[in-house]
Amino acid sequence: MSPESEAVVSVWAVESDGVNTPGGERVSSAGGDPLRAKYAITGRFYDVLDHPFERMYRRWRPELLQDLRGEVLEPGVGTGHNLQFYHPSVHVTGVDLSPVMLRRAQAKLGHVRCAVDLRVDDATRLDSVHSDHFDWIFSTFMCCVMPDELQPKALKQFARVLKPDGRFRLLEIVYSSEPTIRKWQERISTLVERIYGARFDRETLQHLKQEPSLRVTATRYLKWESYLVIDGIAV
Repeated sequence: MSPESEAVVSVWAVESDGVNTPGGERVSSAGGDPLRAKYAITGRFYDVLDHPFERMYRRWRPELLQDLRGEVLEPGVGTGHNLQFYHPSVHVTGVDLSPVMLRRAQAKLGHVRCAVDLRVDDATRLDSVHSDHFDWIFSTFMCCVMPDELQPKALKQFARVLKPDGRFRLLEIVYSSEPTIRKWQERISTLVERIYGARFDRETLQHLKQEPSLRVTATRYLKWESYLVIDGIAV
């Protein structure tokens, strides 16, 4: 962390089996949510499991984040791989279902240049977030984990919390149009879903096009016609 900036942390007393809210209420890290239960286990090994891919992803993160300024919401912040790449002037609110993942994000804050507020929250609800508050929403590999039936709920929340003309940028992984890559994805798809809850066939782009309060402005692939960047704006 640079001496000019301060990482502000509001993780709710995260422990391995749950979290204490500011009011003292105990919330299980599993609860009734299958994804939260999955990441109560996967979260403990996530950075190790993700390391082979992160060697590629970390080359993309500076470019994806270089133009973000102001108040930024990062839903699905996970173990905080993006945090060190934000501009020092940014204030990041990072939310995640998993207290286990957030505890690992907290451990990375020594390398962060901007103010960071970490919260346990559900992207389909965003109970801890005010409306019309954020200049940007930025997320990597969250929607490929979120079941399709829940994505419209999350996108409505994105529209609610973005300022008028606020922007969003999502990085997701989808089935590739390149036959060799597609075959490889099909071979590992069951394992990927079992470990991460992620699928290559999520319809995130279609859900975005059907959300009237959000407009997709650009799409592009970073690699293999599979790593999809979606840019857009609140309308």
